[in-house]
Amino acid sequence: MPTLRFQALKETLGRSAVKVDEPGRRSEIYSQNVFNESMMRQFLTKEAYENVREAIQTGKKIDRSVADHISTGMKEWAISKGVTHYTHWFQPLTGATAEKHDSFFEPIGDGTAIEKFGGGQLVQQEPDASSFPSGGIRNTFEARGYTAWDPTSPAFIWGTTLCIPTVFVSYTGEALDNKTPLLRALQAVDHAATDVCKYFDKNVKKVNSTLGWEQEYFLIDSALAASRPDITLTGRTLLGHSPAKGQQLDDHYFGSIPSRAISFMMDLEIECMKLGIPVKTRHNEVAPNQFELAPIFEEANLAVDHNSLIMDVMKKVGERHHLTVLMHEKPFAGINGSGKHNNWSLATDTGVNLLSPGSTPMKNLQFLTFFINTIKAVYDYEELLRASIASASNDHRLGANEAPPAIISVFIGSQLTKVLDELEKVTDGKLSPQEKTDLKLNVVGKIPEILRDNTDRNRTSSFAFTGNKFEFRAVGSIANCAGAMTVLNSIVAKQLRDFKKEVDKLVKNKKMKKDDAIFNVLREYIKKSKKIRFEGDGYSEAWEKEAAKRGLSNNKNTPTALKAQVSKKTIDLYKELEVMNKTEIEARHEIELEEYAMRIQIEGRVLGDIARNHVIPTAIRYQNLLIENVRGLKEIYGEDFARHGKEQLEILESISSHIAIINSKINAMIEARKVANKIEEVEERAFAYCDDVKPYFDEIRYHCDKLELLIDDELWPLTKYRELLFTR
Repeated sequence: MPTLRFQALKETLGRSAVKVDEPGRRSEIYSQNVFNESMMRQFLTKEAYENVREAIQTGKKIDRSVADHISTGMKEWAISKGVTHYTHWFQPLTGATAEKHDSFFEPIGDGTAIEKFGGGQLVQQEPDASSFPSGGIRNTFEARGYTAWDPTSPAFIWGTTLCIPTVFVSYTGEALDNKTPLLRALQAVDHAATDVCKYFDKNVKKVNSTLGWEQEYFLIDSALAASRPDITLTGRTLLGHSPAKGQQLDDHYFGSIPSRAISFMMDLEIECMKLGIPVKTRHNEVAPNQFELAPIFEEANLAVDHNSLIMDVMKKVGERHHLTVLMHEKPFAGINGSGKHNNWSLATDTGVNLLSPGSTPMKNLQFLTFFINTIKAVYDYEELLRASIASASNDHRLGANEAPPAIISVFIGSQLTKVLDELEKVTDGKLSPQEKTDLKLNVVGKIPEILRDNTDRNRTSSFAFTGNKFEFRAVGSIANCAGAMTVLNSIVAKQLRDFKKEVDKLVKNKKMKKDDAIFNVLREYIKKSKKIRFEGDGYSEAWEKEAAKRGLSNNKNTPTALKAQVSKKTIDLYKELEVMNKTEIEARHEIELEEYAMRIQIEGRVLGDIARNHVIPTAIRYQNLLIENVRGLKEIYGEDFARHGKEQLEILESISSHIAIINSKINAMIEARKVANKIEEVEERAFAYCDDVKPYFDEIRYHCDKLELLIDDELWPLTKYRELLFTR
């Protein structure tokens, strides 16, 4: 009997939900482990507090002498809450977070010690960090990399460690992390959007990009997860036949949350509240044992940090509840995968959401300006946007009738389509008083009324307008939001810069009034970007053909999609906005290609190991039992055996056939992997893994899954889908 599987099942079935003591009010514990403004006022001098506030609002550099005051106050606050260590918490190009803990403890030479944390330790550190991917920016023996404090994201306490959010750069200044390019992109969109806002409101001094992410995930009992080598090593199941009941009945979606899951969620929410992560929503998702949580919108940099943090926190909280949290985009074949919808907008320091219609035609003209410019930006850079969500794991999900296809399109709903169609008809040149009145009152003025009843949703669209924000639905569940947000904010910043230049040119050269110039430029953008707008079924073959006619890309795999990262168009974009230089761009491209190849390589090795060392030996063992059965039948029935033993012989033949094919395909996969491994050029190697190695996965899996249906359940070594997904 396969002890591990049944032992895991026995252990799982004996578990009940861990009791969680909930606080009375979430508001009472919110941000209690965050060095926020309230704590800064208590623990910092007035000068130090004002310096931090100015750094957050204007980006002004903090003087090192003031940093000493800040670090002292931060240390005293942390120690008062039982903290013993500090770390520069950063996001290297692995997609995960990184931390190196140092103690406040420091001997002073007379047999005594003090707790020390100076301004230099706060502002900058020099971790070794030589083993993080750099894409050729530095050699492994060149260990110097610097972490530098990001005051726009507040320090927080996790366990007994003070975590200080930082950027991570090389000795020569290139970004080695996900945060640095994001901060640059946010600064670019702030400046560009603020300049455009002044057409409508001179009081606007700053525009923040906002983000509200929705995190989907699976919860699997930890004992069952540990019994599956593929889950342990790759985060997904490489084998496993679909259960008789999956998600066909839609009975899990928004259903009553299972007791162990709700206990986990309650515990997670408490930790989130303490860390200042404003989680708001929790519910069952479509697939069995799949769930979602979502916070309130925040400034994009902080939202990205919070999402990176929460993915770590979820795993640690899961351990307390004997649950494994699966973030992989496609942990189970045949049922819904997981995404991370990025809800994006722009908000002014005067409290206006720029993607929300207002109460007057002028406010709605502002809304249309940012709405149409965003669509135009997506149209111009749809391939780069696709590249921002490309990964080996997300390739399994995109276009699989559960997520948007690999084609980037924009959905805005039928009513807003009519509005843009009306604007497209605006006469060239200056508007007559009657045209301007009709346009403002009949089209622009009615937008709030239109949106009030515009409840259209299109889950097949990768980029959909949902009332007061755009929802980038194609981001993968395991991804760092920074990649997609860096691209989106960069392309919108570029587009708004170009828009302002065109409007100002019309006002200056053609003596147009500002409103006339804005309408004329927007009308041209509507025409130029019309091809990216699509209201229909993104899963249909008809849309693939239509998208091709429109000239839209359909990059179905990661190596193909990533080509857009290093195009001249992308390099020029980032250079103009000072988001990344060519070295940083090419390094990221190389790192992502290497990661793709390595993930496929690991999955291939794990699949070969499970198929050869678990599945085939089990099949042979069962085959031997059948052979003994056949021998017994022959003794009993003699010449009449053919009639009584036919089914057993057919099963034997079927098992033998599957074993032979599995073994043959594994050999072929190994040879393809050997060829790919010898390829030195990283892009060519990634394509070899994509085109020559990965196709064997489905073939090997097919025959292993057929054996699962043939072999005695008590012999089968791997925990089955019905146990992973339906054991509470």
